[in-house]
Amino acid sequence: MKRYSIYQILTLILSLVVIIETLLLIHLWISRPRKIIKIPAIPKGKIAIVIDDWGYNLDNLYLLDRIKYPFTASVLPRLDYSKTVAVQLHRRGVQIILHLPMEPHEKYRLEKNTILTSMDEQAIINIIGQDLADIYYASGVSNHMGSKATEDLRTMSIVLNELKKRNLFFLDSLVSPGTICSNLADKLHVGFAKRDIFLDNKEEAEYIKGQIYKLKRKAEMYGHAVGIGHGRKITLEVLKETMPELEREGYKFVFVSELVR
Repeated sequence: MKRYSIYQILTLILSLVVIIETLLLIHLWISRPRKIIKIPAIPKGKIAIVIDDWGYNLDNLYLLDRIKYPFTASVLPRLDYSKTVAVQLHRRGVQIILHLPMEPHEKYRLEKNTILTSMDEQAIINIIGQDLADIYYASGVSNHMGSKATEDLRTMSIVLNELKKRNLFFLDSLVSPGTICSNLADKLHVGFAKRDIFLDNKEEAEYIKGQIYKLKRKAEMYGHAVGIGHGRKITLEVLKETMPELEREGYKFVFVSELVR
């Protein structure tokens, strides 16, 4: 029988120890707790909901407590409840913008201190300043009415330059196909967004749902979309119902400022 030297035996033992330690390390590596990295799902599209014409009263504020998604509220200035509603909305985490009254082609039901195309530059600047002072927390401005004003280069140049000085964006409610705001905002380097769909031209639940579904198709097609409605009970109730549905489908709700270019 072949005899092994002490050195050969020790070498064999050491080799076995190394093999066992290597296998143990491999086992520990394989069985280690692994950190799961969640890759955020890419949304089908981003949707900003803007609710117009706050300030006439405090009606329907309670309904906002049932809507757990970001949305933006445009508040009319210098009405009985303008300041109060802006504060209440802000406390609820709603983004606030000034809903600036501007001249329409149809001269009816004009708000006090509506910006007119006949006004001189200082008068327009004064109105903007006074209105912003009345609407706390405003991060941007949208036009209330304004089909004539948003077509007028001089008027909108004054408005947009003033917003630029104040670091505010402009949301074009798109009440006129002849609006010049988009190109002008690009030229002046002013933050800009535009309305894609009006949600509640008819105060009917099925109509509003249909408009919201049009909005989501726009968002899927272009990556984002802006829908404008009003603080009516039926509009807010339909939004409360449909927003969770759209979220489950993969759409993401954002403040309108996130869609500003």
